[in-house]
Amino acid sequence: MSRAFVFRAAAAVAFLGASFVAFTQNNGKAPALTIEKVKDDLYNIVGDGGNVAVLVTNEGVLLVDDKYEQDHDQIVDRVKSVTNQPIKYIVSTHYHADHSGGNSKFNGQALIFSTANARAGIVQKKQSNAPAGMVPANITFTQEQSIWIGGKEVRARHFGRGHTDGDAVVYFPHDRTVHTGDLMSGNTPLIDYPGGGSVVEWTKTLDAVAATWDYDTVIPGHGAVTNKAGLQAYSANVAKLRTRAQGLVRQGKSKDEVAKVMTAEFNWQPNGLQMEWSMPGIMTELK
Repeated sequence: MSRAFVFRAAAAVAFLGASFVAFTQNNGKAPALTIEKVKDDLYNIVGDGGNVAVLVTNEGVLLVDDKYEQDHDQIVDRVKSVTNQPIKYIVSTHYHADHSGGNSKFNGQALIFSTANARAGIVQKKQSNAPAGMVPANITFTQEQSIWIGGKEVRARHFGRGHTDGDAVVYFPHDRTVHTGDLMSGNTPLIDYPGGGSVVEWTKTLDAVAATWDYDTVIPGHGAVTNKAGLQAYSANVAKLRTRAQGLVRQGKSKDEVAKVMTAEFNWQPNGLQMEWSMPGIMTELK
């Protein structure tokens, strides 16, 4: 994995908490979004919230994730820059506001899919820093959902716990591409234990993706589009963090001592969401 990729990925891990703050400090104007081509019919919208995959067909458009509510108009404009087809379907990778916040504006315009657990995460208001008015998906699945549009199949599958207990990975077979949601985001995991996440199960979940689907391109939840080797490197880093943290926990180190190592060796921020959401769960799960 290149140094440039690591740098971009490390910066991306701050998006979940920082993007909404940036919006409120910018007089209510969302940061500018850009769109980039991934494959002939597949694009990625970046900037603010999570990466939005855009599949263009002659029967309409399918999105993976829809960022924050304030990004709705820009997302629509970026889609219009590449096609005149309407947005018909949205697949949410998980319940966090930087990936599903746009549901509030797209609801009624498009059919929105998510795992049942992701829907429950919004309904039960599991995200402590979520904005008001979050809207859950109106179609749910527990294991896998196939969507056909323009003669192309899109598969969304829940492989297991990781970032949350309701993560969906989305596969575009014809493009040999997956969108991982935040099962890949930054170069170090944010384990949302309040939302059912697990650092122990995380790599098992990614292993299952690799064993089930044939792909060569990866759109992460945040950060630059990469490849299968990039996702494997990310998974290896999750395993490295888990092994390091588990060793410290089983040595009887305190939460503060483990936190210092996570900051020094894995770039966790002292006052970041990883300390709030991940650290308490790590101390329990890795005993």
